[in-house]
Order: sequence, then C-alpha cells, then structure tokens
Amino acid sequence: QVQLVESGGGLVQPGGSLRLSCAASGSIFSINAMGWYRQAPGKERDLVATITSGGRTNYADSVKGRFTISGDNAKNTDYLQMNSLKPEDTAVYYCNEDITSAVGDGGKDYWGKGTLVTVSS
Repeated sequence: QVQLVESGGGLVQPGGSLRLSCAASGSIFSINAMGWYRQAPGKERDLVATITSGGRTNYADSVKGRFTISGDNAKNTDYLQMNSLKPEDTAVYYCNEDITSAVGDGGKDYWGKGTLVTVSS
C-alpha cells in the first residue's frame, strides 16, 4: 500500500506565500507523475499543476507564473510553491501521484486527504 500525506497548508494574507509538501510512503518502486489539485467550497476538484518523472510540468492558467511544482525523487516528496496568493486560491489542496509499487506492475493513482489553504486578510 501507498500513502500520501500533504502538509504546509494554513492561513495566509493576500500576496503571501506558502509551500505545500506531499510525502509518499509505502510500497514504492517508482513515482511516474505527481500533481496537485484543489477544490474550493461548492466547486469541483480542478487541476493545479503536474510534473512527470522527466520533469515536464503543466499548470492551470490561473496559477501560471505564481505557482511552481517540483519533486525530490530521493525523498519521494513533491512540493507546490505558491506565491502571490489570492483569495480565489482558497481551497483544499490534494496531492495526486501515479506510482508503480513493484517491477513489472503498472502505475496506480493515489490521492492524499488534502490540506486547507485559506487566503484572507
């Protein structure tokens, strides 16, 4: 089994910064892709950013230039650096990873339980 645990959420003023972390543990042979999604109250869960094992990144238009996703394969951890935060960034942020647990197996999708980010003065 694999577990993903997010951390780093909290309350921040508009214009501030936060860094979210997602630590993967358990049976991990390789992490094929990492990503962050968010869900605001009353809205659907939306993609924020993704990064492949090769380092290719993709961002939602709403966060381009403000958020940066990165990964540390040695620590099985990925990060979401969020700068110039806006009230509309308020949401529960979820970590998502495609992980292969053993040689010869295919990748499987895993989700964390989420961490709340509130941007307010």
